[in-house]
Amino acid sequence: MSRLARLGAFVVATLAILVVGIFIVGDQHYLFTETYQLKTQFSDVVGLNVGAETRIGGVHRGTVIRIDMPRSPADKITVVMDLESSTRDIIRKDSVATIATEGLLGDEYISISFGSVGAPEVRNGDTLASRQPIAMADLIKKTDKILDSSQQAVTNVTQVTANLSAISGKINDGQGTVGALINDKDVYTKLDQTMSGMQETALHAQAGVTDFQENMEALKHNFFLRGYFKNRGYEDSSEIEKDEIVALPQAAPLKTFTFDAKELFDKQGNAKLKNQKSLSEAGDYLADHNFGVAVVVASTGLEGDSAKNLTLTEGRAMVVREFLVENFGFDDTRLKTLGLGKKEDASSKSGWGEVSIMVYPAGTPMPAEKAQASDAAKSTSNQAVPQPAAVTNRE
Repeated sequence: MSRLARLGAFVVATLAILVVGIFIVGDQHYLFTETYQLKTQFSDVVGLNVGAETRIGGVHRGTVIRIDMPRSPADKITVVMDLESSTRDIIRKDSVATIATEGLLGDEYISISFGSVGAPEVRNGDTLASRQPIAMADLIKKTDKILDSSQQAVTNVTQVTANLSAISGKINDGQGTVGALINDKDVYTKLDQTMSGMQETALHAQAGVTDFQENMEALKHNFFLRGYFKNRGYEDSSEIEKDEIVALPQAAPLKTFTFDAKELFDKQGNAKLKNQKSLSEAGDYLADHNFGVAVVVASTGLEGDSAKNLTLTEGRAMVVREFLVENFGFDDTRLKTLGLGKKEDASSKSGWGEVSIMVYPAGTPMPAEKAQASDAAKSTSNQAVPQPAAVTNRE
């Protein structure tokens, strides 16, 4: 082969390698694919780097192109992502972004959840809601606490074993009541007879309680009362006052989330949640922010029976609180409920009433709970009842 031919072959091979490299890099960074940008914000990106993958449903369809630091301590870190245009069909306004890790100690990446079918489509430059990831350092701290607790439990078990050994020795020597029972047959026989009588009494009592429970369960499913328990989203009315307060805190709220009752509940006269995703923004806020007290306030319009509307609003507030507590991580002792019943300005567009989640700043005094106030009123009432005067017999 001539020198000129070898030179030509070298140039062709070099160009081929260069073209292949360009296409590989272009596929990785979407240089030749139509893309759009989305943003999300985190308090801590836990090691996420520029160039990290963005996955939708576990599939790589985007890249982190920029991470912007906040301008003030109160702001969050902004993560900017480039995504393929084809993902617009599955990413919606209610999609949530979070930081995940490849394996236990792998690289971090952004994971975006699918949106709802009825939610609006995202636009170029929109900011998605985020869920703060669990940092590995926090996980290690929790593990250390668990190990410390386990070690203390082992120490306690050792002490209990030693105490049991000492007690067993005394029993074998016939000391104490148990020792007498084991070593004295007469004492055992008398105690056995007494226990048999007590057991028979307990069986009768248990049978009575079982019959009562069966009657109550039958009452719940009775044709006339079944709808009352089934259609309202709650069965145990005693749970309604468990976390209810008598009045709102005497402070201005930091944040208020307000919902039309028709947006959240199945029917006008019940407390069954039908659109739980609407509460996600409020739940994320409670999980990501430090607050003093938060109150779920429910009310209805002026139509209907006042007593039934009061019970309905108390039940709705309780159901919303239970959903937030079960699905978002925060101190649930600071989330209270308040059912207002009828309220003149709570008719809403639908006429079903409304539900508000009012978040108050740290340091706000906790209002009195309704159950405690009821107990205090009963105690005061009992003390105020006059006692009958003693009667003197006169002959």
